[in-house]
Amino acid sequence: MRLIDSHCHLNYPGLIERQTEVLNSARARGIAGFLNISTRQSEWGAIVATADREPDVWASIGVHPHEADAHPNLGAAALVEAAQHPNVIAIGECGLDYFYDKSDRAAQRERFQAHIDAARTTGLPLVVHTRDAEDDTIELLTAAVSKDGVGGVLHCFTGSADLARKVLDLGFFISLSGIVTFKNARDLQETAKIIPADRLLIETDAPFLAPVPNRGKTCEPAFVADTAAFVAELRGVPVDELAEATTANFFTLFTKAVA
Repeated sequence: MRLIDSHCHLNYPGLIERQTEVLNSARARGIAGFLNISTRQSEWGAIVATADREPDVWASIGVHPHEADAHPNLGAAALVEAAQHPNVIAIGECGLDYFYDKSDRAAQRERFQAHIDAARTTGLPLVVHTRDAEDDTIELLTAAVSKDGVGGVLHCFTGSADLARKVLDLGFFISLSGIVTFKNARDLQETAKIIPADRLLIETDAPFLAPVPNRGKTCEPAFVADTAAFVAELRGVPVDELAEATTANFFTLFTKAVA
């Protein structure tokens, strides 16, 4: 069985201190690739350096919506320049988060648009974070897709079934994290059943959101195997089939990645 952790934070506290051990533990469980996600500009160098050092790790370049206020001058040009590195395969994590409102909403939308513009210029997919901002997320993505054919993934999906249908109609992928295994995630579990097999990704968002049966632990990329097993059972398919599909989907979306 071969799986890809399509969204993790290998350079965050909890993982960075034992990064080699974390990666080897995941590889032992069949995790064959890792997309290491950046959330602020100051991380970009370290995120790319990890990808340079580890042949099965790739990098993203982006600024999380929580960090929008801290990056008032971030435009598409800086993202485009950083994305020229051969191991940078995605633009993000970017998007909108109106649940915590850690940054001004107008600033969030401006930074999100900069990422969309960078994705348009580079041809790289977006890694989108959205929480309690479905209408604005769909508005911005619909405009981007209709104008320029921008694509990407809604990571750590926890939105409504309506949001899922709309982003699927736009050609986006949906990625499920360990949240789908939680007992209180009944609505998400129902949505997980209807995502087309060729649009589904699996992730950990490590070191956050450890899935059952690892609740309470620091989440690791190895745990993507547990989420995959849960989702496979939920969808009524063998876990090997789900692993094969989600791995193929990863390389379909992130075309700059080399298997």
